[in-house]
Amino acid sequence: MLPLLPEPDTTMLLDTLNIIAVSAEATTAALIANRYRMDWFGVAVIGAVAGLGGGTLRDVLLNHHPLTWVKDPWLLLLTTVFALIGAAMAARMQKLRHLFLALDAMGLVVFTVGGCNVAYELHQSMAVCVIAGMVTGCAGGVIRDVMCNVVPLLFQQELYASVSAAVACVYLYCFETLQMPQMSAVSLAMITGFLLRGLALRYNWRMPTFSAS
Repeated sequence: MLPLLPEPDTTMLLDTLNIIAVSAEATTAALIANRYRMDWFGVAVIGAVAGLGGGTLRDVLLNHHPLTWVKDPWLLLLTTVFALIGAAMAARMQKLRHLFLALDAMGLVVFTVGGCNVAYELHQSMAVCVIAGMVTGCAGGVIRDVMCNVVPLLFQQELYASVSAAVACVYLYCFETLQMPQMSAVSLAMITGFLLRGLALRYNWRMPTFSAS
């Protein structure tokens, strides 16, 4: 399977969306760090983990080097700046629950598509591409929550990992199987992700829980 060369405008779009998503995740992580009264260094670390942790784990699993933040160290500065901004504005942002959820959903969708791309360009199978997308989209939040001693959102009833899986499948099916232009595949995948996440939050869709009785 030979990867299709992405259109230049799509590459620029994905890079831009990734920067926005990294910034957004770093900002939302600051809200959790502030809730547990972490110092500024702790806030910066949590922001970096949330924004870059998923991609780092994906690259390690796929033996893809250099790691994103090693290749572009300025990303660490980016996460630090937005994490500190988020912490400074935490009192106000706590009231903006819908903004928090929108930023988190954007990070989930964008990271998932980006993770699929990395695995695809490494000539991995479609199954591995989907998993790589899910790891990129979800792992940063899991590591963030574990470090904050919180049960990760991924392991609760929220439709989170399933949304990431749906985004990955839609993107790869459109791009690889239907041979759609990458811009169109990205757009459809992102719309799917935002719709699913939004509907799940609006109508309280949840995964069944395990109960031993």
